[in-house]
Amino acid sequence: MSYRPMPRKSSLPAALYTAAQVREMDRLSIERYGIAGEELMERAGQAAFDLLRRRWPDARRILVLTGTGNNGGDGFVVARLALQAGLRVTVLQLGDRERIAGDAKTNALRYAALSGDWQPFGEALPRDTDLIVDGVFGTGLERNVEGRWAEALKAVNAFRVPVLALDIPSGLHSDTGRILGTAVRADATVSFIGLKQGMFTADGPDCCGDVYFEALNVPAQVYASQILSARRLDWQRQKQLLQPRSRTAHKGQFGHVLVVGGDRGYGGAARLCAEAALRSGAGLVSLATRPGHVCPVLAARPEIMVHGVESPADLLSLTGRARVVALGPGLGKSDWGHALWQALIDTELPLIADADALNLLAEFPRSHDKWILTPHPGEAARLLKCTTEEINADRFRAVERLQRRYGGVAVLKGAGTLVLDGGNRPTAVCTDGNPGMASGGMGDVLTGVIAGFVAQGWDLAHAAELGVCLHAAAADKAARAGERGLLASDLMSHIRRLANPENE
Repeated sequence: MSYRPMPRKSSLPAALYTAAQVREMDRLSIERYGIAGEELMERAGQAAFDLLRRRWPDARRILVLTGTGNNGGDGFVVARLALQAGLRVTVLQLGDRERIAGDAKTNALRYAALSGDWQPFGEALPRDTDLIVDGVFGTGLERNVEGRWAEALKAVNAFRVPVLALDIPSGLHSDTGRILGTAVRADATVSFIGLKQGMFTADGPDCCGDVYFEALNVPAQVYASQILSARRLDWQRQKQLLQPRSRTAHKGQFGHVLVVGGDRGYGGAARLCAEAALRSGAGLVSLATRPGHVCPVLAARPEIMVHGVESPADLLSLTGRARVVALGPGLGKSDWGHALWQALIDTELPLIADADALNLLAEFPRSHDKWILTPHPGEAARLLKCTTEEINADRFRAVERLQRRYGGVAVLKGAGTLVLDGGNRPTAVCTDGNPGMASGGMGDVLTGVIAGFVAQGWDLAHAAELGVCLHAAAADKAARAGERGLLASDLMSHIRRLANPENE
């Protein structure tokens, strides 16, 4: 069955909310602004059905899975509209239909009044199905999905037809993005009233597919009642911060990055970081590394000023010229790496810490306001003395703990990279990027890009957000040739092109 791809991220709002906040906005719409709950449900179902028809115009046999709550009520609206449009519709009920109440019951009865096919979920899904609509669980789910409910969600995932999730994929935690035992993996999700923060990090992107948003015409005052819990970042918005350079610009205006790393066998990490800093616009980049790496780096990238260093004393002349230090790519934890780390970790220069700089920080913790920490979940677990599973179970809480414990700006890498500074701004979530980034060297490139923006004069928080989004957007460009086999070095030409949006 063919489908028409629809616009995805560019039209989504930046504001993200918790499930409790969206429920409060729903309540205010009804109680303070007089929009009947039945009307909101009708608008939600109509919006979902309109999306269904636009995206999958050839779908003729629609299967709607419903629970007993309001999410199921949205599903009954979709089922009724599909039936009235002449499509063949089957509703499979999960849970006792006698427990359906309120507006959901009203819409269930409207569907039944049209002699719509409404059956309890059995052992399997009907094979003659073109499209599944997931209306089982809404945003209130807090416990793991078990029993017949889990069987149904697994059956949906095993079925080889498109899936449209209503509001949020069933089984996905709205606030954290973790899977509660099992969850629907939808091709598209249409989210109502407010985007839920868990849709964009952890397991959220994998479960949600393409995300669409419908405000349901609730009043603007409803949104004014809530302080957003998180912010969505993407390159489309971030690139607007980059302006063309003055025609009289010179390299001294764009800062000097010092990259420190590259123990024996890891020179590539440091070289990637240094080149990424140049490609993102730094005026000058020096690399302090093992002497054995000097010639190979110069041969491959002569624009990098490479210095062989054996001890911290060799760094003194380099730090005096630098505006920012990128510490950690390929640094290692040998005596050499530890000594350089010890010499620089308390520097007064802005510092971007990655890789073994973070692992050493976990062993010798301290707090600083002038650094950006860029851990992946494993490094974050070491920094917080917990397990990687605990980090991934609630990435928002993890990045908050990192920032409180270590100060500065925390960047928690992964699907839906999070950025949090020590100010009053809510956590930022990057919605660019792809699975092809799961390869060695990607983090080294990110460190270099962020360092490049700091060198050019951006404050730490904005440099981190710009760097994360540019890095992810470059990976998306590079992934057009395929995600599998994507190399960190493949990003370099795209970083340069994207960093000059006036030329795009």
